[in-house]
Amino acid sequence: MNDTPLHVLLIDDNAMRASVIKEGLREAGHDRVTIVTEMRHLLRQVVEADPDVIFIDLENPNRDVLEQMFQVSRSVHRPVVMFVDQSDKAATEAAIDAGVSAYVVDGLRKERVRPILDMAISRFNAFHRLREELDRTRQALEDRKTIDKAKGILMKRRGISEEEAYALLRKTAMNESRRVAEVARSLVTAARLLDK
Repeated sequence: MNDTPLHVLLIDDNAMRASVIKEGLREAGHDRVTIVTEMRHLLRQVVEADPDVIFIDLENPNRDVLEQMFQVSRSVHRPVVMFVDQSDKAATEAAIDAGVSAYVVDGLRKERVRPILDMAISRFNAFHRLREELDRTRQALEDRKTIDKAKGILMKRRGISEEEAYALLRKTAMNESRRVAEVARSLVTAARLLDK
């Protein structure tokens, strides 16, 4: 993972603290570091920078600042490392819910940057794979429900068996170079329009 230098966006309004993280990143072989010190329009700045990883360093964040940072984490699909000097259970849970890959409390030292970065990327990738698998499973379940509805429509309107209804959906899908679920979705939509 660290063979190719990553573009790291470092969000910190304290130049001294930012320099500690930047030095740790350089020692880890990551020289492409963009520092953002202005917190207004933060999401737009993050999107424009298009980083591989986001480091957020907050000394004593209040709830509004934390929520803004969590919004960044939810909006951009990148590993996010957040350093805070102090935290409570609610802030930690909110960070996890927002998708923060590493939430480090009172641990800002340059020699810790590389292992934290590696862990954040690994955790982000693992979470991303789980999310994709969940999305595929949900889609397969939704497709199955739609196909079952379409089969029911065909069985009722044409007076055919379930196997014949599925064979008709499959044949239509092959003839139109579409997926069975797409044909089923079209049939269900058309049936709704005709039944109104």
